[in-house]
Amino acid sequence: MMTDDPRIAGLDVYLVGGAVRDRLLGRRVTERDWVVVGATPETMLERGFRPVGRDFPVFLHPDTNEEYALARTERKTAPGYHGFAIHAAPGVTLEQDLLRRDLTVNAMAETPDGQLVDPLGGHEDLERRTLRHVSGAFAEDPVRILRLARFTARYAGLGFWPAEQTMDLCRRMVAEGEVDTLVPERVWQEWSRALMERRPEAFLQVLQDCGALARLAPALACLLETPAGERALLALDEACQREAPLPVRFAVLTADLGAATATDNALPALCDAFRVPAACADLAQRLGRWHPAFEQVPESGAEQVLSLIEAVDGLRRTERFEMFLLAAECRSIAGGEGASGRGRRAADLVRQSRDAAAEVTGAPFAAKGLKGPDVGQAVRQARLERIRGVLSDVF
Repeated sequence: MMTDDPRIAGLDVYLVGGAVRDRLLGRRVTERDWVVVGATPETMLERGFRPVGRDFPVFLHPDTNEEYALARTERKTAPGYHGFAIHAAPGVTLEQDLLRRDLTVNAMAETPDGQLVDPLGGHEDLERRTLRHVSGAFAEDPVRILRLARFTARYAGLGFWPAEQTMDLCRRMVAEGEVDTLVPERVWQEWSRALMERRPEAFLQVLQDCGALARLAPALACLLETPAGERALLALDEACQREAPLPVRFAVLTADLGAATATDNALPALCDAFRVPAACADLAQRLGRWHPAFEQVPESGAEQVLSLIEAVDGLRRTERFEMFLLAAECRSIAGGEGASGRGRRAADLVRQSRDAAAEVTGAPFAAKGLKGPDVGQAVRQARLERIRGVLSDVF
């Protein structure tokens, strides 16, 4: 703790939130947030802090760039997560500030000398491995349902799960339409962060259990109730074990919504609804369309393998191609006994075929006098011969 920092000397400052929670769990603390009690914006400015809060007074330390927020309270004034009136004043206490937070495990503080301040029982809930709402004010902000689900994805591996009373409150929020006020960007922000946790299926389970997933992504909610959905979750778990990037995790989860047998343009609708980045949406679409062809390698033959390589942009964009192969392999592994080896073999063969085909260029054919479409046709035939050579080594 920075007790000798002249910029905070004389201020009533507390470490709050995630840093306190993770320290008590023995996890690495990656960032620290602070609450200042009894101060004014003018006090912070005089000490050189830089204001960054648009809706409430938050300041950055000029040397560490850590956030220092003035203690505040919140009052609900309208539906949705924007409908709050913020009150920050020297008279707001630390306990009042902690009371406005979402979960008890996030509502603990530490004094500069390391003493725990825990008026709401967060430490006890840590020991119980329980994610519990602080108060009924939880229901005033629909984003908190997403945050609850995301924290579950982060800590499920340690045995954490939402308290039943908290889940009941989430169900009531869904029934009252609070979830319908969420803006797409905020949903995707929480969803994408949850996908990068170790147990993203817990995020989906919490949303499914409280009814929020059916309101936010009905096609995905329906999928997860089917055998295809179970395989998608297994593929997602495999992607997490491999520390796959976000586009791969999103793709293995949602690819069935974009498969050739899917109806109603479910995947494009989902991606449009939540402003899903193009890299994620594109990979999911290609995986849904071309994974069946991937699973047929090597029996499908050179023509089909080259078509697959071209369809996933393997000859132009190596990074996209490698993400497709990783996603396809994860989905194949989720297919059951014996699928793991087959998926790895297919990925290796497609990669070798791409490398062989990429060595063929149009320059030698142009030098022989071929022009226009004739060059393209000659290149394609040469690439097919290279791929046949790769596939022949299998049999």
